[in-house]
Formats: sequence, structure tokens, C-alpha cells
Amino acid sequence: MSNFESLGNRLTMFGQSHLLKFCEELTQSERDAFADELCNMDFEEINQLFERAYSTLSTDVEKLDSRMQPIPEAQFESEERCSEDQLDLYYNRGLKEISESRVGVLLMAGGQGTRLGVSYPKGMYSVGLISNKTLFQVQAERIQRLQVLAGEKMNKKGTITWYIMTSGPTFEPTKKFLAEKNYFGLNPDNIVIFQQGLLPCFDFDGKVLLEDKDKISVAPDGNGGIYRALHKNGILADMQNRGITSVHAHSVDNILIKVADPVFIGYCVMKGADCGVKVVRKVYPTEAVGVVCQVDGQFQVVEYSEITDKTANLKDSEGNLVFHAANICNHFFSTDFLGIIAEKYEPQLKLHVAKKKIPFVNDNGEKVKPSTPNGIKIEKFVFDVFQFSTNFVTWEVPRHTEFSALKNSDDVGKDCPSTARQDLFNLHKKYIENAGATLIGDIIEISPLLSYAGENLEHIRGKSFTSPAHLHGDIEETTQNGISN
Repeated sequence: MSNFESLGNRLTMFGQSHLLKFCEELTQSERDAFADELCNMDFEEINQLFERAYSTLSTDVEKLDSRMQPIPEAQFESEERCSEDQLDLYYNRGLKEISESRVGVLLMAGGQGTRLGVSYPKGMYSVGLISNKTLFQVQAERIQRLQVLAGEKMNKKGTITWYIMTSGPTFEPTKKFLAEKNYFGLNPDNIVIFQQGLLPCFDFDGKVLLEDKDKISVAPDGNGGIYRALHKNGILADMQNRGITSVHAHSVDNILIKVADPVFIGYCVMKGADCGVKVVRKVYPTEAVGVVCQVDGQFQVVEYSEITDKTANLKDSEGNLVFHAANICNHFFSTDFLGIIAEKYEPQLKLHVAKKKIPFVNDNGEKVKPSTPNGIKIEKFVFDVFQFSTNFVTWEVPRHTEFSALKNSDDVGKDCPSTARQDLFNLHKKYIENAGATLIGDIIEISPLLSYAGENLEHIRGKSFTSPAHLHGDIEETTQNGISN
């Protein structure tokens, strides 16, 4: 029996023989390549994946109100309610971890800027800052500045390793972009770019869809695919070899992200946490965000669709929302915890399923773009590991200082380039006012190479700036935009 016949028998056994329907129309090289791809797929696991996923579609979204409890006080702390002395302890401990090269950053950058009107990776997008810096550059420069801060404070220069998880469409463009930009001053030896996995797309009967006659339809496995990708790509081993013990994981599309935030890192390390989450307070009860809470005593993110309005509006004796901790995809993990997830719990992660209009090849070999949903795409979410934590902690921060998402084009008017840009300008205006300077107008940008979070601005005390103003780091070209003494 030939390898091809063996493959056909195997596909028939698992109800996927349709994948070979057009093989006679392929060239020998196309046929061989397609056969190799199929031979490397575990169709028993794929069918089980569909069964698990499809079962979630057959029931209405369950309301979890009766099973929900707020985060216990012992596992929740707020920056705004924390004393300056305690914040300093957390900050210095975080800098200590950085100076010892024990901190890694795990950037989830698999998304393209489709909803922003571009086809390239979202990390390469510029929201229109004065400097025209991209999200990648802003975040890389924050890492640079933080390494300097830690070195100065602890008299020991450490490195933060930057792990960037991309997807199939964003892997090569991201690698090329960072190389062309000389990694924005970071050492390329401390940047590791890897790909998340892919999952097949199915029709509603569990048949894997064909995108082309020699190509199955696949989609990225969601940001929860990070755990399998860490193991498969040798990232966990790399972290271990580098002596990294703490990892800050976040999405690429938050322009205010405090990359490797020393306060957050220090808080989690001092609490002995294996998993931590940074949250912001909900703006209003029915805001369309997931909330961090406990369900049946286990930590998880509950989506807004899983809560009734009555529960969303619950308030405590002080008039604050009971379920107020909005998830912003900003997490701490110990590397030991990541290893346990990858090796033991990853197969148990919840599957999130969406009915989609998925282009496919029909029985006649014709490419079809359906006008109604014809199948499902399956994702895993990064936060679904919270339940496996043995020491989970939550750190609440002010939204205006740490969270401004970039999801939409400007015509939507929310979570868009204009709002991201203005949120950064507003924060930087606060920084210079806190430093004893003034701004005439509202537009000012402070380079991350000059200041990570408002520090190192003593030299501007008493000065006045006129909008638009741009403050540079020492190693950048300096201009005196709007500056007067």
C-alpha cells in the first residue's frame, strides 16, 4: 500500500476523505506537499476538538450570576489605594528582578490591522504621534528605558528578553520590520520572534473546510494558543536557559502599556504569585468588557454576555460596583506556572467558538465566498488559565494611565487612533505638570527613552511648552518644539 493510499484510508476512518477529492487535478509537487501536510495532522485530535467546540454551540449562553463571587480582598490590591512606601517597595523589587535579568516580556502580536484599514501587523501601526512612532517602537523604547532605570537604581545592568508571538500572516513582516529598524536599539539576541499555532476551520457537520484544492482552511488559535506555542517553539526552554522567572504578557494594541511594569512585577513577586492580572475599574455597569472574578471559587474572566444587568449593577455598601475589575489582557506569569500549563493543562483550556463566513472550495471545485455563516472557527483565550493558579493576585490601576486600546478605525470614534493618540498626550501632559512645567495647549509627546512613566523630568521644572511639543531622549535627535524658558 502506498503512503497516499494509507493517508486516504486514515482520512476515511476519521470522516475527512473529502480533503483528497481534487488530488487528481493537482501537479505531483502540489499533491506531495498536500499529502505531507495532511500526514502531519492528528485527525483524531481534530475531530475531538470539533466535538468539544460544537457542543458549546448547542446551548444558550449560560448566565453565571448565581455562581459568581468578587475577588477576595486578600488577592486584590489597588495602586490608587496603596501607600507611597508600599508602591516604592513593589517598584524597587521589580527593578531588582529586571537588573538580575529575571524578567521577560511576552508580547501577543498576532493581529493584523484589518479593522484599522491596513493589512500589515498591528504592531507596525502608527496612531499619528508627533514622532510617528509605531506601537512596536514605543514598546521597544520603554524596554530600553526600563533597563537603564534598573541599572541605575540597582548598580547592575540587566536585560529584559522580548518574546514576540506572531501569527502566520504577521511573522515575516514583523521579523523584517524589526530588522530594518535595527530593533529600535535593543540587542537582537534578546528578541525572540515565534508563531502561534493554527486550527482547522470546520463546516457545521465537522468536515474540515478546503481553502483551495490543495490547502485546508485554518485560522490562528487565539491568544490562548500562546501556551502550546511556548512549548512547541522552545520558548519555555529558552526562558529557563536565560534564568527568567517572571513574565509580563500583554497584547500589542494598548498604547499606554507599561511594558515589564516594575510595580506590577514587584507586587506579584512579593506576593509569591504564580499568576497575576492587571485590571482597570469598569466605566459603567454594562460596559462590554470581561470582568475578573471567581466562579464556583475559581478565578476566571466572565464575559459581559454571561452576566445579567441586575448582577452587573450590584453595588457594595460604599456604592462601588461589586464586579468592577475589567480585564485588559495584561498578565503576570511565573515561568514555572507557564511550564505547568503547557505540559499539563493546555489541552483542558476552554474552546471559544464563533460561527463565521469562511471561504471554501465546494464539491465542484469552485471557490465560494458565502454570504451567511457556513462554519466555525475555534480559539483559546489567554486568561482561561486563571483557574489553574495556586496563588492568584489582582492589581488594579487607573485606566487613564495604563489602558487605551486600539481596535477600530477613526470613523468608529472609540478605541481608535484618535483616542489612543489623545490618551497618550493627556498622560504626558500630566507628567510634565507633575514635574513642575506647564503646557499651553493639549498636545505633548515624551519619548520613552527620556521617561518611562514620568520620571527623569527634573530638568523641565519651571519651563513652559507650547503645543505641539515633543520631548526627546538624549540619544535621539533633539528639537525644541515649542519650548521657552
